Amino acid sequence: MKIILLYGGKSPEHDVAILSAFSVISAVYFDYYQVQLIYIDKTGQWVKGPLLTEAPETDETLRLTWDPTGHEVEGFSGKVIAPGDIKEDNAIVFPVLHGPNGEDGTIQGFLETLDMPYVGAGVVTSACAMDKIMTKYILQAAGIPQVPYVPVLKNQWKENPKQIFDKCEGTLLYPMFIKPANMGSSVGISRAENREELQNALQEAYRYDSRALVEQGIDAREIEVAVLGNDDVRTTLPGEVVKEVAFYDYNAKYIDNTIQMAIPAEIPEEVMQKARDYAKLAYTMLGGSGLSRCDFFLTNKNELFLNELNTMPGFTEFSMYPLLWENMGLKYGDLIEELIQLGTKRYEQQAAFE
Repeated sequence: MKIILLYGGKSPEHDVAILSAFSVISAVYFDYYQVQLIYIDKTGQWVKGPLLTEAPETDETLRLTWDPTGHEVEGFSGKVIAPGDIKEDNAIVFPVLHGPNGEDGTIQGFLETLDMPYVGAGVVTSACAMDKIMTKYILQAAGIPQVPYVPVLKNQWKENPKQIFDKCEGTLLYPMFIKPANMGSSVGISRAENREELQNALQEAYRYDSRALVEQGIDAREIEVAVLGNDDVRTTLPGEVVKEVAFYDYNAKYIDNTIQMAIPAEIPEEVMQKARDYAKLAYTMLGGSGLSRCDFFLTNKNELFLNELNTMPGFTEFSMYPLLWENMGLKYGDLIEELIQLGTKRYEQQAAFE
């Protein structure tokens, strides 16, 4: 069977996707699969690379080069194709794309149109989970605890910034965290300690989206639970992102690698179980399939708040998701294999409904 590895993308999380894609390739069982590289560059150009029968040596080789005339060039090269050209039989797409145009339902809808099986969540789940504001509404309906928040549209803020500031300050206390509604990997997220910083943070968030989320900052530990499955949903013991600073940005997470993790997290057993229950409920409410990672805040009073559900969590060597499953006895390669099987089963089940 052929795995079509779709990676890169136009999102600001392009480089993270390449790191994740390299880790996935390194874990694939090449005794059973071939891997077809399909690279989406930062301009949105689709490039078909070589068909791999073994893992490449470095992640840099995944940044495919090509000749505009369509001729191959020296190095790990490819040729520009139309997106629909990836369609083929006896293949499954593994979309390793983070952020907008990757895990927000757009690529999933495209693959549905091509009638191809793929790894991960479907269109609606991907779209809802990627949208932080929509996720809040769904989790609220499910009775899952969350930190207080205020959604802020860009046009509202431009028309009457004072009203927005008053609403945020009347609902929340400083510090506040400001996030673009549709973005991940801490891109565009800022911490504000006063009104001036709140204004700057909103301007930063609006560089990435026309909708932003302002959340109450709390003194809390970051607890994460990995979820796997379609109808039969499984969860891991929670892990913890051990913070040495108040807020980890994109560079800390992916460039400087200053994140420390504790797996499993040192938390009471009843809190562990509650986190796993909430993760499973959130996954089910959002219609999850394949995989997700649920991120929580845990206060010193053992209050648990669900922060977000990530339908395509990072797969880099530093990433929490595969490490959580490794702690449960599921090796990286076996995890990739199970995700492929789950994607295939979901496709077959949908075909049966028709």
